[in-house]
Parts: sequence; C-alpha cells; structure tokens
Amino acid sequence: MKNYELTVLIHPDLEMNTEPATTKIKDLIEKNGGKITKEVNEGKKRLAYPIKKQDFAVYYYYEVELPPEAPAKIESVFNITDELLRHLLVTVDERKLKAEAKQAARRAHAEENESAEEEK
Repeated sequence: MKNYELTVLIHPDLEMNTEPATTKIKDLIEKNGGKITKEVNEGKKRLAYPIKKQDFAVYYYYEVELPPEAPAKIESVFNITDELLRHLLVTVDERKLKAEAKQAARRAHAEENESAEEEK
C-alpha cells in the first residue's frame, strides 16, 4: 500500500454539518481497501477564485494508505459527488519523508550534545 495525501474542499453550505460528507469520504476510502492515518479539519477558508460560484469552502486534509487500484476508483466517485467542490489526491514522496526524519534526528542529536556541554 502506498501513502497518499488527500485534500478535499466541501461545499460551504455544509459547514455546520460536514459529518455526512466526511462519512461518505471515509466509507469510500475504507470500501476500497484504504486506511486513514490522519484527518484534519482545517475549517472554512476563502478561496483564491470562485469554484462552482462559491467563494468559500471547508477544507479537510487526510493522510491515507491505499492499494494501487484504489485512487482511480476514489477519484471517479469524487468527481460526481455534489458535496465536494474540489479534491486533490497525491502520493507522498517516501524519499523526502526519510530525509526529513534523518534531518530531525540530526537536529535532536545536536541539541542533546549542546545541552550536555552546557551542563559541564
């Protein structure tokens, strides 16, 4: 299974009750063999340009693990879902994640060395 990032813009009229739309998204991902590892409601934001005559949208961000055939199926359903203004499903670059993890480990190691030197 590959890691993906999914950003979804939900119609602003559903701001008070986004649960049906988010439930539909979660069910679709799980039905296609995927697993949601992170979900973030980023709230209602102004769009850079109108989409379907709307100036605002409710942003949701997901980190998901999907089998190879699932992204095409999920995107085809998203394209015909009225609650969604837009969506973006992209793969996560594994090399970038590993490089960031190494860099964070180096920073933590350097900070430990600095604190140890200060204690002496």
